[in-house]
Amino acid sequence: MITPTRKAPSLVLPTVYHGEFNLFNEEPKNFTMAIFIRGLHCPLCISYLKDLASYLSQLIDMGVDYIIISADDKVRASQMLQKVGSTELRYAYNLEIEKAKEWDLYISRGRGKTSIGIEELELFPEPGLFLIKPDKTIFSAYIQSMPFARPQLKEIISSLNFILSKKYPARGNIIT
Repeated sequence: MITPTRKAPSLVLPTVYHGEFNLFNEEPKNFTMAIFIRGLHCPLCISYLKDLASYLSQLIDMGVDYIIISADDKVRASQMLQKVGSTELRYAYNLEIEKAKEWDLYISRGRGKTSIGIEELELFPEPGLFLIKPDKTIFSAYIQSMPFARPQLKEIISSLNFILSKKYPARGNIIT
């Protein structure tokens, strides 16, 4: 179970333009933000990544690294970045469903073509966003069972400013 202050599951995946991503080799100043998305078939993911691209310089200035992760293959991941209009985004692909489950992500079964005419994968994870501290422990987790109501990046940036300025601790780690 994903719980703040516990070690994050391992995560090693290829990226479209930035070589291999290995969470345990990351050396962020403050956090690594792991953003799990549904993939190419999801119009909300496309919008979310466009929004992310507009905040990259702020994240970098705050000492926050990031990785986008999907179950898409390299072709679909490349097509996603084309739709987003960015080769700058660090986008990992080939997430296995068993690995998605280690991150407590909800899994959905594909239902054919979406509103943008792209076939859903047979199985794919629903969205999740995790902040991971440099010691590889989970700081916070935002897990969705649907493509809607994701944490807005503007609010994440505002929260990060507060967390960093006040040295705010991880919360929600008491299991009863």
